[in-house]
Amino acid sequence: MKNINKEIFKDEYQIKNGKYIFIPVQEEVVTDFLDKIKYKIKKFNKLYSALIEIISPVYPQPFFDAKRIIRKEIKGKNLVALNLGSGNSDFGDDLLNVDLLPYQNVDVICDIEKIPFKDNTVDYIINIAVLEHVPNPQKVITEIHRILKPGGKLYCFIPFMQPFHASPYDFQRFTYEGMKQQFKDFKIISLKSVGPTSGMLWVLQEWFALVFSFGIKPLHTLLYLFFMVVTFPIKFLDVILQFHPMSKNMASGFSILVEKKQD
Repeated sequence: MKNINKEIFKDEYQIKNGKYIFIPVQEEVVTDFLDKIKYKIKKFNKLYSALIEIISPVYPQPFFDAKRIIRKEIKGKNLVALNLGSGNSDFGDDLLNVDLLPYQNVDVICDIEKIPFKDNTVDYIINIAVLEHVPNPQKVITEIHRILKPGGKLYCFIPFMQPFHASPYDFQRFTYEGMKQQFKDFKIISLKSVGPTSGMLWVLQEWFALVFSFGIKPLHTLLYLFFMVVTFPIKFLDVILQFHPMSKNMASGFSILVEKKQD
């Protein structure tokens, strides 16, 4: 159980199995066969992280960025830092893992549209591939702005050119200009394209599975996994191509680093 200053909480909570619980605990809604596989693997954090970084069609630049930020700006500095919408991921003891679902590595269970932290109490937030899965992303962004201290920072990644992926829901995507609009109340430090090859590759894998499955859903799932394993090395072209000036037109997603403005 991580050491948490309870003074930062604004709502009542229960403590169970080392977790601070602000809402009724629920299990993930599993909607299809592939989602069931993902749900089972998510329980094994290191294995799931390795599969995402290596086998998945998305070049894992956001995870590289997050690890660099933690190493340079958070680690050992006694900051209040959150891994918001963490799932079962864990970047170490310097961040609190906050999620709706009771994964093993989650420290705080809450609805991130109503984050139970007091105003101006958090120094840093990492939020990777989460806002496409919430019905009202602007509510989450507003909550992030509320709980960050003046000068506090947020690193966020949101998809653009990615096929539907329910975990368990999937609601929206954002363009380059859409990202600027969503975070207009912050000072934008950087806004970068991630994965133009990844954007193409994931769609291509889905397309091959669709064409050769002949409308048979179980076959579609098996073919999709097959094409993912066969073609994933192509995504590493994004080591270079993500820096192309036009990569934002077909980026897999966008990473943004913002700061809460100081009055």
